[in-house]
Amino acid sequence: MHEEAEGDARRGAPDAVPTGADREFLSLERELTVLLRRARANQGEMAREVHPDLEPAAYGLLVRLDECGGRRATDLAAYIGVGKATMSRQLRALEELGLVAREPDPADGRAWLVALTDEGRRRVGRVRDARRARYVSQLAHWDRSEVSELARLLHELNDVMEK
Repeated sequence: MHEEAEGDARRGAPDAVPTGADREFLSLERELTVLLRRARANQGEMAREVHPDLEPAAYGLLVRLDECGGRRATDLAAYIGVGKATMSRQLRALEELGLVAREPDPADGRAWLVALTDEGRRRVGRVRDARRARYVSQLAHWDRSEVSELARLLHELNDVMEK
C-alpha cells in the first residue's frame, strides 16, 4: 500500500483528497520523509568511512565536536537528544576507537570536556570534505543563491523544530 493511501486509511478517510494548505503540508511531509530516510542511510555510510566500527548515530556527535570543539557530555546529550547513559556509552565507544578524548574543563576543574583527537579530526574532516564535494557535484546545476536559500530555510526549520 502506498504511504499516502495508508495514512488516509488510518485516519478513516480512504478517499480523502487533501485541499488547499493541506496539499502543501502533505508535500512537505512527503519530502521530509524521503530526505530523512536518505540522511539516515548516508549517516551510516559516513560513519563507516570515519571508522568501520563506528555506529551511525555517533557520526552526528563527531560532527558537532568538529564544529564546536570540546563540550561537556551533558551538553552533547542535550544537543543530540539522548540520555546521559546513552551518551556515556557512545563516548566510551568513541574513546576506544581513538576518535575522542576527555580533558579537564578549564572553566571548572571538576568537569570534563570531550574533544576530537587529532586522528578523529582528520577522519571526520576527510569524510565531511568528501560529502561537501558530493553536494557540489549533485547541485552543480543549481544557482548558488538557491543553495543558500535552501540552507537558510533548513536552518529556520531546524530552529522551529528545536523549540
